[in-house]
Amino acid sequence: MSMMISENDLEQLAEIELQRDEEEQEEEQPAARTRNDAITDTSHPYYDVARHGILQVTGDDNYGRKLIIFSSCCMPPSHQLNHRRLLEYLKYTLDQYVESDYTVVYFHYGLRSSNKPSLRWLRDAYKEFDRKYKKNLKALYVVHPTNFIKIIWNIFKPLISHKFGKKLTYVNYLAELRDHLDYDQLIVPPDVKRHDEKLRASQKGGPPPSIRVPPPRPPLPTQQFGVSLQYIRDKNNGVLIPTVVSQTVSYLQQKGLHTEGIFRRSARVQLIKDIKKLYNLGKPVNFDEYGDVHVPAVILKTFLRELPEPLLTFALYDQILDITRVESCLRVSTCKGIVESLAEPNYIVLKYLVCFLNMVSQKSIDNKMSSSNLACVFGVNLARPPQGSVSLSALTPLNIFTELLVEHYHTVFGCRHPASQVLP
Repeated sequence: MSMMISENDLEQLAEIELQRDEEEQEEEQPAARTRNDAITDTSHPYYDVARHGILQVTGDDNYGRKLIIFSSCCMPPSHQLNHRRLLEYLKYTLDQYVESDYTVVYFHYGLRSSNKPSLRWLRDAYKEFDRKYKKNLKALYVVHPTNFIKIIWNIFKPLISHKFGKKLTYVNYLAELRDHLDYDQLIVPPDVKRHDEKLRASQKGGPPPSIRVPPPRPPLPTQQFGVSLQYIRDKNNGVLIPTVVSQTVSYLQQKGLHTEGIFRRSARVQLIKDIKKLYNLGKPVNFDEYGDVHVPAVILKTFLRELPEPLLTFALYDQILDITRVESCLRVSTCKGIVESLAEPNYIVLKYLVCFLNMVSQKSIDNKMSSSNLACVFGVNLARPPQGSVSLSALTPLNIFTELLVEHYHTVFGCRHPASQVLP
């Protein structure tokens, strides 16, 4: 005869499991808590929470969706963190991205009795994250789950819809994330990496799965994705606008300018892989066959994201981030100066792209994609640091800079007219 387990019993079980997790983690505990790319700007409205680096936002996953990362190991003891403020900070951050499809990665390692929020807080949080937040959350990856997570899930089952439940994926090892997102863009706390290594080393039945990927094959002569602009020019008779860019822009110009949320939706990963393969093999792509205007939009973002060096180059990254230090009245001219310092091939492609994005923003009454919204989508695809990913603290200046490009296109690009420039 099966016994009904009360919620109180489940809560007690959860606490016992968490204590067990802590005992296992004792030997792994670092001397100091990880602070991972934490926000250092004291004027940030949630600096008291943001400074811990609990939350990060980075580039897109393999489906073209923004990545939000929550790291439990960065949470300080509960008496040092106002959990109500944490909830407000989560909403403040998500509010910038929930109109687009997005993915959440939750690193569970490092949650302890001393820093965990109460179950009541979790319940309140779930209720406050209404349909606006849940609708466009396309996947939730829980990394290094323990029995504690599974018990919590049972406690919350009555609240959680079947549809939301299907978005959850348990990930036992970091290597498994490679199937779902660009692992190299992921901001993983060092404590989590160490814990993962320990788990893999103790795995029974053979050596741990390797987190390294095999060396890449040499690119095809017709390759478009994952190769430099220089490579594409050299292999395509000096063409200045890569085929992927010209074809997606041309198609969207004709059929996507009035589509609400253009560039905010994702597409089926296998479909994107298939189209990338066609381009890389030099075969024709007909976007009409797919019946979805969001497909070419995702392909364009993917092309930009996979450039070995971003369009705005590694060399300009720090100058771009400094835009917030510039007085508002001087920002457009500063932006213009930075862009004009680009080598001609990058300048020509950037001008072509931003000219098109300016057209998209002109139709924002229909498509709801203002220059600000476009900046949120394209900023991380146009610039990134040479090492690691764009940190949460870098997003604001990056988005401001990109918004200036789009909003003031005619001023920023108005003085430099390369003889070989083409525009959409």
